[in-house]
Amino acid sequence: MSLVVFENVKKQFSGRKVLDGLSFEIEKGEILALVGPSGTGKSVTLKHIVRLLEPDEGRVLVDGVDVSACSRRELEAIRSRVGYLFQSGALLAWMTVEENVALPLRECTGLSEDEIDRRVAAALDAVELADAADKYPAEISGGMQKRAGLARAIVRESDVILYDEPTSGLDPVTSITIHRLIKKLNRELGITSVVVTHDLQGALGFTDRLLLVKDGRAVECSAPAEFAASTNPVVREFLAAMKGEL
Repeated sequence: MSLVVFENVKKQFSGRKVLDGLSFEIEKGEILALVGPSGTGKSVTLKHIVRLLEPDEGRVLVDGVDVSACSRRELEAIRSRVGYLFQSGALLAWMTVEENVALPLRECTGLSEDEIDRRVAAALDAVELADAADKYPAEISGGMQKRAGLARAIVRESDVILYDEPTSGLDPVTSITIHRLIKKLNRELGITSVVVTHDLQGALGFTDRLLLVKDGRAVECSAPAEFAASTNPVVREFLAAMKGEL
């Protein structure tokens, strides 16, 4: 059974269709990239997985549970398994990196301080940021802030991580570092990763499959080599447009 399933999901905002019958599946343990033109509903798709948004029609299933129809307790259980890396990193400026990473454990669990310290240290080590634990967000680079946000996303030992433009605003070298970390976490911790990105070249290099979304619908979902060689005219047009931007 697929870990996440979208079944004919539709969503409108102020009468404008954003998702228009979106259907796809995410397998456990894979890295799936959501790609497509701006404004086509990629970030909106992520928010449906943890019910930050609800579909107007259709269903979103996480491990067989209908997210929109489940109880509060079931929703909390699902959310406890999902980490979310926001585009900005969303670090609190008045807290150190270590305190930022520990925040979800202190707010949402009854773990002891010793266990919190252990998990925070492990998360910071996983994203290669142990030396910055005592620094504040303003004292570290944009790439390090993203890595701190990633540590906070995995500190609850999540099964799934949702990445919303994890390399936005970063230079190419730092972007490669973030991609490498996503793949490392996938390989070493078995984390399922869903990555919204405009970095097509990067996505072709580190993901298991790419899902092209256009006009709120799934156009193609395939492995990188198949995606790059696709004869679908929408995919070809998208690839040509992205090459023109790079």
